Amino acid sequence: MNGLRHIAMVILLAIGMSRLCSGSDTGEQRTIVTTFYPMQIAVLNVAAGVEGIRVLNLAAPSTGCLHDYQLTPRDRATLSKADVVVANGAGMESFLKEVGQGRSEVNVIDASAGIHLLITGGETNSHLWVSPSRHIQQVQSIVEGLAKWDPGHAQQYRDNGRRYIRDLESLKVKMAAGLKDVKVRDIVTLHEAFPYFADEFGLRVVAVIEREPGAEPSAGELATLIRTVRENGVRALFVEPQYSVKAAETINRATGAGLYTLDPMVSGPVETKAYFKVMTRNLAELQRALK
Repeated sequence: MNGLRHIAMVILLAIGMSRLCSGSDTGEQRTIVTTFYPMQIAVLNVAAGVEGIRVLNLAAPSTGCLHDYQLTPRDRATLSKADVVVANGAGMESFLKEVGQGRSEVNVIDASAGIHLLITGGETNSHLWVSPSRHIQQVQSIVEGLAKWDPGHAQQYRDNGRRYIRDLESLKVKMAAGLKDVKVRDIVTLHEAFPYFADEFGLRVVAVIEREPGAEPSAGELATLIRTVRENGVRALFVEPQYSVKAAETINRATGAGLYTLDPMVSGPVETKAYFKVMTRNLAELQRALK
């Protein structure tokens, strides 16, 4: 896909600049660069314990979604160290289109490969990882991509991947059971982070408060949202811990719909169990909101 070609261009440009300035790296350690937090956590699990491998993350773990992200000098320095890049794909890393000319033989793993993509708001939705089932597919792509890139450690990647996917499957079953009998299915979310999640668990996102996170709705848009909440009898407004709750609080005051938090897993502590912790909290919050 075009996103992969652009990523390859960026890496080649960064590597070329690094070599011009400081010479080629003669160390034995090899570096996997992930584009942002959910890819970082997945790779930390898949590459756990593999000798000679380090994982660097491009965007800071506090960045959030990469919708309008711009590469920084630090990012370019990180890319210059990359032996392989793991990207979410599906248009999430669109900032990489801004940079570079180059060839296409750089090792890039597109975690969205082969996954059916949803269209929301007239655009491809890239928030695949928020759905446990889609994230399992992403992890499978990462496992096979790393095994192909580093065949000497292929069995370790596959063994790690099997263990991680087994735990993700258990989480998926737990969440499906926990949401099976909730009475309320209509929700309003902060932005378009949850269509894949809603699709998996039988929820309906009737409106989003901000089409792009951080872009608060106008007065007219707020009035429309308030009307939508009232007409659909929506009882739950879901904000995200990474973004302002100001607009949601206005809707809450006007409608009485409760305010709750859903975490899209775009930032947080760098630890291998992060996905399970976030999704377990999301399940508890959904049960509390939709009972």
